[in-house]
Amino acid sequence: MTSLFDPIQLGAIAAPNRILMAPLTRARATRDHVPTPLMVDYYRQRASAGLIISEATGISRQGLGWPYAPGLWSQEQVEGWKPVTDAVHEAGGRIVAQLWHMGRLVHPAVTGEDAVSSSPIAAPGHAHTYEGNKDYPTPRALEVSEIPHLLDTYAQAARNAIAAGFDGVQIHAANGYLIDEFLRDGVNQRSDDYGGSADNRVRLLREVTGTVVDAIGADRTAVRLSPNGETQGTDDSDPASLFPVAAQALDALGIAFLELRELTPTGTYGSSEVPRQSPLIRQHFKGPLILNSDYTKASAQAAIDSGVADGIAFGRPFIANPDLVERLRIDAPLNEWNPKTFYTQGAEGYTDYPALEKVA
Repeated sequence: MTSLFDPIQLGAIAAPNRILMAPLTRARATRDHVPTPLMVDYYRQRASAGLIISEATGISRQGLGWPYAPGLWSQEQVEGWKPVTDAVHEAGGRIVAQLWHMGRLVHPAVTGEDAVSSSPIAAPGHAHTYEGNKDYPTPRALEVSEIPHLLDTYAQAARNAIAAGFDGVQIHAANGYLIDEFLRDGVNQRSDDYGGSADNRVRLLREVTGTVVDAIGADRTAVRLSPNGETQGTDDSDPASLFPVAAQALDALGIAFLELRELTPTGTYGSSEVPRQSPLIRQHFKGPLILNSDYTKASAQAAIDSGVADGIAFGRPFIANPDLVERLRIDAPLNEWNPKTFYTQGAEGYTDYPALEKVA
């Protein structure tokens, strides 16, 4: 039987275990979206993960609307990431950069630019800005003529990630952000080649992924999807028809791995009665499949035993437990996370959670 603690090959990355650190927005960069020394310590502490997927990292000024989140479009940002990736590697770890375009979930107060999406439909709720919460604006529909530039931006961000020392990238195509807004018909109301049929709605995902593959190689390119239920106002009327098409497209490109954030009826950060799509996606995607959301050690091992999952990504447990892998291995108690410090700018609730040797 395969264990959570067995190694796994994720494209070009030889991961020593199947416990991945999920992408976690932490807001510890500068207002210019440059990584800080505090981030070096944070990622170094968690290097025992089989693979770290970095916090969502902006590919462009247009696409990054979260205050104090890092980017990968400028040379200053590349240089800021180098100490982070060096620290992870020196500690024996592996790390990929998650590439992020937030689509309609930005505010001009942060980006200085209009929000874009598949269609001019405002998101529910509000955006976090430096001046407090503001209602999301109605985005403009991305023009077909703008898509080649968008693809170039993804390719450059991927090249920048490799230059910064990352072992690869993960394309964020989930959680109601730009690519997800093209994928799912609750937001995508287009009548051109990027709207309507499932194949058309998958087109942008296919093109972005293909462009990144061309830039850095399929074996260093991964993707994240959220196939079941509404996330930040984005949903699909028939996920069982849509996501096999997406899975087939990604399988054909030979990506390193696919991660699925799947909601459950009793989820702690989002819930859904829509069935998990991972068993169906498993039929169409033959590469490593990583599952995410509210897993325990027991349920993670059960998912691997079922043959659906090849590994499990843990999020909030990694926030509070830098040595999560060892704690799971020996069934040690876990530190509790403090949501009040998830998005603050200091060390509290970031680098001060104790490891086992400090609590023994």
